[in-house]
Amino acid sequence: MHLKRPHTPSGGRPAFGKALVAATLATLLAACSSQPQGAPMTQPPSSSPSSSTSAPSSSAHTLQAYDWDLVSAHDARGQAAPGWLLAGKRALRLHFEGQRLSVQNLCNMMGAGYTLSGPNLQVGQFVSTKRACAERDLMDLEQRVASLLPQAQRLELRGATATSAPQLTLWFADGSRWELAGSPTPATRFGSTGERLFLEVAPERVACNHPLMPQAQCLRVRDVRYADNGVRQGVGEWRIFQGEIEGYRHEPGLRNVVRVQRYSLARNGQLPADAPSHAYVLDLVVETERVR
Repeated sequence: MHLKRPHTPSGGRPAFGKALVAATLATLLAACSSQPQGAPMTQPPSSSPSSSTSAPSSSAHTLQAYDWDLVSAHDARGQAAPGWLLAGKRALRLHFEGQRLSVQNLCNMMGAGYTLSGPNLQVGQFVSTKRACAERDLMDLEQRVASLLPQAQRLELRGATATSAPQLTLWFADGSRWELAGSPTPATRFGSTGERLFLEVAPERVACNHPLMPQAQCLRVRDVRYADNGVRQGVGEWRIFQGEIEGYRHEPGLRNVVRVQRYSLARNGQLPADAPSHAYVLDLVVETERVR
């Protein structure tokens, strides 16, 4: 999950102990694991689906193959429910992995266990990071999401068409519903689960060679190793990072530690010519520090 150290007015280090940071990090890394603890997912029995709903036996696979972005929200009377989509902000995203549901694009990262049985969905109570955000509306939305999602009762999946993405509808106990659109997860796009890495990203880009970009500026990174309890064990040597990390937006002056998934771009055992051998996708930001 997204543990982001608060920025101090002076731009220096935040005033809390390393032991607390390590303990919090260990908890969050465990909560965000691809193999989290929780109630086992029930595989629904085979049955004949309706014409608009995918077969129950494939629901779990479909849920995990896509990320689901909120498109619209409706109250129990079917009227548009305001406040779930914020102007100028990315729509909240649901990500199903293993036995966990996480919510992205809010102030904090949030996660809960879930079970699926046919169209019936049960979501547990959420845990989240505790970062305070300057955007009050985003914080308010986060609290509403954490309150509503455990009231989920059932879902409906509709497959992609020539003109639209897969669709997910969630119904809640109060009669309200969400409509969400699916986009393939990185694992779906790249055809593998990828390899998890931690990288420290230096606060400033540096000059680097690029065959197509004169005066190119690249990220500078080094590997970071953590123990199971969240304590940093060591770091590697700084190196030039060719390309970009998908989903990561670099802000000059900020040092970040990020968790990424690395995917091989090889196809049929062959790497692309004159192109990167791997794609890197941001998983979460573990640590942020403003450097003078």
